[in-house]
Order: sequence, then structure tokens, then C-alpha cells
Amino acid sequence: MNRDAGQTAAAADATSSIVTPLPRRTAANVQDAAHGIARNPGMQLDLGFLESMRNVNRSALERRVDSLTKRRSIKNDDQAAWLLRAISVMDLTTLNSNDTDERVRRLCAKAVNPLRADLVSALGIENARIRPAAVCVYHPFVATAVDALKGTNIHVAAVSTAFPHGLTPLKTRLQEVEASVSDGADEIDVVIPRGLVYGAKWQELYDEIRQMRAACGEAHIKVILGTGDLATLRNVTLASMVAMMAGADFIKTSTGKESVNATLPVGLAMVRAIRAYFEQTGYLIGFKPAGGISTAKSSLDWLVLMKEELGRAWLEPELFRFGASSLLTDIERQLEHHVTGHYSANHRHAMA
Repeated sequence: MNRDAGQTAAAADATSSIVTPLPRRTAANVQDAAHGIARNPGMQLDLGFLESMRNVNRSALERRVDSLTKRRSIKNDDQAAWLLRAISVMDLTTLNSNDTDERVRRLCAKAVNPLRADLVSALGIENARIRPAAVCVYHPFVATAVDALKGTNIHVAAVSTAFPHGLTPLKTRLQEVEASVSDGADEIDVVIPRGLVYGAKWQELYDEIRQMRAACGEAHIKVILGTGDLATLRNVTLASMVAMMAGADFIKTSTGKESVNATLPVGLAMVRAIRAYFEQTGYLIGFKPAGGISTAKSSLDWLVLMKEELGRAWLEPELFRFGASSLLTDIERQLEHHVTGHYSANHRHAMA
């Protein structure tokens, strides 16, 4: 090997584990001050439009999902960059019965510094400021999270409206939304009563979500459908459309408490409803899969789904989020493997 070739090879080895920092985030639509895109104002409940969305081909959706996950192979530096993107669209979540103020403060500290300093240095992303988009907590911990995240530009999301089942009087649910907003939450994840979907009570569902949207004020509203409880992809699609017509900023799959949570066929049905709504109204609606997304590989599958079905704009935190609690740990382990060639134990990547 000649001298020039040797120098070239040495330079390549020295940079083989360096990840090019992600490009600066670009808003998907007209900007507002807080979240980056124009909010969905909703529309009148259009039962004719709803009827046009009734026919959902489950087998075709499943074939599409199967092809998406098999034909895309993301490796090496590209995989590391996609995993960093996954961190940036994450709602880092703790929704446990044993949550405490201190646990929430530790989770917020993890959100501010999601990767160990040595990994940040090895990846060459010191100036990229890779952080989760939000921290998601129960209402009693909203004020704690707001204080811990002050000045970081990380959003605080609160689960509300009698999470996870939504089975208290509407007045009580609206008061809970208002309380979380008053404490500083700028995103509210609300749940719908699934019985309204079973009974096709679309007007009642629409009216409830409209009132929840009004109670949120300037805070963005993510409408949780509880897809594992809705039984059919038709129900999922129709509930998605009603939520968007009522003014949802995001539609979200699950609470994480159902027996079946986010699945790719359900996600595909929901993102195609988002596309149909965009084609009808011109407004971009966000999507949040949640529950059971705990591995780096699964996060890549969801990112590929969004890119292939909705386009590059939906890889930004303004329009896509993961609801996750343990996902960050596995992503950090995969990034350490990318840098060192070895997997580490989970306890080396503490969460909260």
C-alpha cells in the first residue's frame, strides 16, 4: 500500500464511528411560536366524508406493513442518525402508580441529557442538542416537570380526562384539562370513551373532543383512541377522522394500559386517515404511537412508516412522537454498540 492510500485508510478508520449531525429542524408548515406549525382548527362534523372512509382493507394494510419493514435495511452511520432522530421525537413518559416528584425530576434530568457524555463525544454531536420533544406525566407532577425543564424548550405533556379509561363525567374531565394547563402543561393527552365509538355516536364524540380542545386553550391536544379496545381497523379509522374534524393536533394510538397497544397495521390505518384529512382540508395532523415500543428496531420501523406514507415533514417532533418509557435505554445501548462494537448492560443507561 502506498503512503497516500495508507493515509486515506487511516482517516477513514478515524471517522468510521462519527455520525454527521442531523440537519436543523425545519417546520412542516406555517410556523407558530410554540410548536412550529399552524394548528388544526377542525371542521364541521361531515358524516358523508366519514362514510367515505368506512372501507378498510385489513389484509392490504398488513401486506403494506410487511413490505415496509422488510425492504428497508438501515445500517451503520445511517442507523445511528435515525436513532438520534427517534430520540428527538420522543415523549419521554412515566405513568406509574409509584411516580413521585423526585422520580419525575430525575426523568426530566434524563430528558435534558438523554445520552452519556462519552457517547455524545464519540458520535460528534456535541452541538446537535439531541433531546426528547416532551416529558409526559400525570397531572400531579406537571408543575414539577415544568420547573425542572424551564429554559430547555422541552414540552411538558399531561395525560388527562380520567386517563386511561375516560369514564368520568365530562365536566370533571374538562376541569382536569384546565388544571393541567394552569400548572404549565403545553400539551394535553386526552382519552375518549370507547363506548362512543362502539355505538357510532359520532356527534357526541365530536362534541366532547371540541370541548376538550377548547379547555386546552393554547396547549396542543393529542387525542388517544385506545386502539386496542376498538376491535376493528374501521373503528380506528372513523374515530381518527372524528378526532381530527373536532380539532385534534395529534391522534395517538394508545394509553399504554390496554392489552394491545401500538401496532403497525393500526398505525398505517391512522396515518392514511391523516393523509385523507390533509387532502380534504390542507391541515397537517400529528401522529403518536404509544405503548409497547421499547426497542430501537421497532422505532426504526415506525420512522420508515412515517417517511414512506406521509413524507419527510412527518419526521419532525411537530408532527410525530413516540410515547415511550424504556425505548431510550435500548437506543442508547445500540448507539454504544455503534461506537464501541459492544453491547452494555441496561444499568449503564439509567432512566429515573
